Amino acid sequence: MARYADPGAVEWVESGGGPLIAIPEVVLPFWSGADGDDMSSDYDRACDVEGFIGLVPVGDTRALVLGDEPASTSYLPEHGTFVRWCAAESEDELLAGVPAALAAAEWEREVQWNVPGPVVLFDAAWPGTASARTDHLRVALAPGRYAVRAAYVEPGPETWVGLVQLRRLTS
Repeated sequence: MARYADPGAVEWVESGGGPLIAIPEVVLPFWSGADGDDMSSDYDRACDVEGFIGLVPVGDTRALVLGDEPASTSYLPEHGTFVRWCAAESEDELLAGVPAALAAAEWEREVQWNVPGPVVLFDAAWPGTASARTDHLRVALAPGRYAVRAAYVEPGPETWVGLVQLRRLTS
């Protein structure tokens, strides 16, 4: 995991150039990454997602693909949001702009995601069983149904951020 500031700063996950994916821990062994036996690998399916977000089947559930560009990404639990570092002079500058970005966001269409528990964010090219050996971030989501929406925001002249917000639904 990359760190861009002093200890205590958030941890960032980076990819080798493709999309990042958040997979429920319980189905990690079912994700083959780029090592698929079929004509199309799991990684290919993740790459086929158009736009900022999409869902792909994994085992008996679905994983959240963070598409568009391979930006360094972290999860801010206080905002229930994956934050994607598109441009900023520093981590502090980027994180300071998150509240303004959330307030100004023009959200894309929302998707519904049923989550059986904690998820692991990592480069979609890796097999799920190897995710612990690469950049990854465990996100302790409570089981349930979530509304997921995404936006790209420029909260400052040189600060650009991608947002993927998760909102737990009660019914």
